[in-house]
Amino acid sequence: MSGFERDSSGRAVLAGALLDELVAASGVPTPTYVYDLDAIEREAKEMVEALGNSRHLVVFAIKANSAGPIIRRVARAGAGAEVVSRGELEVALGAGVSPDRIMTTSVARTDAEIDAAIGAEIRSIQMESVEEIDRVAARARALGRTARISFRINPGVTIDSHAHVATGHDGAKFGVPLDDLGTAFERAAMSPSLRVVGVGAHVGSTLKDVGAYLASARVVCDVAKARLRAGARLELVDFGGGFGIDYGAGPVPRPAEFLGAAVRLLEAEGLGGLTLVAEPGRSMVGPHGVLVSSVIQEKRAGARRWVFIDAAMNDLIRPALYGAHHRIEPLDRVPAEPASRVAGPVCESADDFGEHWLGPTLPARVVIRDAGAYGFTMASEYNGRPLPAEIFASNGTVECVSPSPGREAWVKRRLMRPS
Repeated sequence: MSGFERDSSGRAVLAGALLDELVAASGVPTPTYVYDLDAIEREAKEMVEALGNSRHLVVFAIKANSAGPIIRRVARAGAGAEVVSRGELEVALGAGVSPDRIMTTSVARTDAEIDAAIGAEIRSIQMESVEEIDRVAARARALGRTARISFRINPGVTIDSHAHVATGHDGAKFGVPLDDLGTAFERAAMSPSLRVVGVGAHVGSTLKDVGAYLASARVVCDVAKARLRAGARLELVDFGGGFGIDYGAGPVPRPAEFLGAAVRLLEAEGLGGLTLVAEPGRSMVGPHGVLVSSVIQEKRAGARRWVFIDAAMNDLIRPALYGAHHRIEPLDRVPAEPASRVAGPVCESADDFGEHWLGPTLPARVVIRDAGAYGFTMASEYNGRPLPAEIFASNGTVECVSPSPGREAWVKRRLMRPS
């Protein structure tokens, strides 16, 4: 379901249009992100439909991509939102996501964030520590409300992924430890301002193994059954997300495989009456966004040819942060040997995108593929570089553009002249 293709001449195509024409029509300079809104909506719809007739709620993890045009398309496909901050909550609500289709997750919230979640009457505030229970109860009392909460547990499941995106093992900062769950439920039951509606877990990102996902889900099911036997009135179980995508190293299971397995497990565990929550992020948007960059120059250093582009680690930090590999290809032709070492102009050795086939002659522009998730949302203005622009395309045309704030805006902010 990838929105990225090449035409018969080898030119890059996204959202049914030539990428270079989309960039030209938008009038923004590179580097710029370009997203296929139609492909994202189809992806979201496929995930919702994969859960069939079961009670379910798909919540898009906004941290993967917080752009309003994307959230609106995802909501149109029947999905809600999973948010991790007050800013993301306000974006979700502003994009038209119904509060009862929003869940929030965080290891530590400010009082203002707790108040915002309670005030908006969202589906659930997912809590990851015993220590937070009294804080949320106090804020709910102060507001005269009842807070709907659920517990995100640490299932003690290790996955094959980068250490920075593995969240379900014993050493992670995430989730209520299993040994503390009894205390958590008892403390929550002591407050009339709290209502426990569910339990869940999330083992990490870039999952390539349905088995690891189900191992965590079974822990959640065991907890849910134990709490129901103890008289709890649960409404939902949340198996998390983290479904991987193909970054060019080979195919990975489609999200529908994970979700179909989750439905079957819930039925087998006798929990079909509960709402099954899934939290996809990367898999919904990652393959359907790219980063277009212009080539600045080359540099010969012995046998190595460096190719410097105007996109850098501040625009796409995943390679520097996770050692991630994104395919970088010429915009106007298919990749070809020889390989070149591609890097950005930022003053860091980590600003290095690795080896890519750009061919014997330098292309004017390149496309960095599979950049729709954790690209713009993790961008910074390091080295005085403004944030990149974003182009949102649909049915072969530019639907809307978020321009870069530009160098001048950065300089003005940093000068901070006295008024």
